[in-house]
Amino acid sequence: MNLTEMIGLVRKDLHDEDISNYRWSDDNLTRHINRAVKELSESLPLPARAILPTTSGSREMDISSLSARVMVEAVEYPVGASPPNYQQFSIWGNTLTIASISEADGSNACIYYGRLHTLDGSSSTIPIQLEDLVADGACGYAAVEWAGYLVNRVNVGGTGTSGEFLNWGNQKLMSFRQELRRLGRRSRVRFSSLYKPYYPSISKSTDWGP
Repeated sequence: MNLTEMIGLVRKDLHDEDISNYRWSDDNLTRHINRAVKELSESLPLPARAILPTTSGSREMDISSLSARVMVEAVEYPVGASPPNYQQFSIWGNTLTIASISEADGSNACIYYGRLHTLDGSSSTIPIQLEDLVADGACGYAAVEWAGYLVNRVNVGGTGTSGEFLNWGNQKLMSFRQELRRLGRRSRVRFSSLYKPYYPSISKSTDWGP
């Protein structure tokens, strides 16, 4: 699905298909779609990986080249071991520090990370099964925006009132975010079975005192 097709899907769900009397312009719907795509990316980013060099004698790596990065899931160093060596790490800005080694030797590391999804006029990285979810989020944002537009304007009531748009839009957004949380939790369970955790585990039975 490309952006034009997604706009058509959102218009269908909004019942805004009268080409001579659109409520929302294509530009407005594109803005709402992009916002929904960004939220999707924060919960379910596009999986990616990159081979980057380390610096001999340092634990720090520059990861500014990881464009559209949302998060880093794992760091494999050195590359090619069997089983793979996944290291503990921390991130500050565009600097990744490998915490579980004393220093690197200049060889490569493999960074497993998540990046923003793309949806444009020719292509999309959004999985087919999540396209309707993105449309739901965009519909919610569009309806809430329209409700704000109608405030303090003359309205004769009926199905186009500000309150009804607001309620319907908020319900769409609530459903959208609940599903993102559900899918995000399921994804994290899968990742945690593959890689060392980012943070050390905390004992639930030992009290170490103040």
